[in-house]
Amino acid sequence: MALPTLTPEQRQAALAKAAEARKARGELLASVKSGQTSVADVFGREDDTAKRVKVVQVLRAVPGYGPAKVAALMTTCGVDDKRRVGGLGEQQRRRLLDSLSG
Repeated sequence: MALPTLTPEQRQAALAKAAEARKARGELLASVKSGQTSVADVFGREDDTAKRVKVVQVLRAVPGYGPAKVAALMTTCGVDDKRRVGGLGEQQRRRLLDSLSG
């Protein structure tokens, strides 16, 4: 499928929208890293910003969790590395939150 041809104005608008989305996701992850927002809060949010963040990114933002711990947690809970928060099932959310708290 070919990409649509955009006018320069449409291209600029799309770039601005993408930059705003990246900024919002970065702010969300920074709030998780600082402890202002919990993982449960991120999983419970219904906005597009939270739904489009990868689960791995959210877990890596938790203090004390690096790539190895996150990979082991994801494998233990049966969650694919490419999964986004909006695509998690209830059981997957519960297993991840239980593993983080326990």
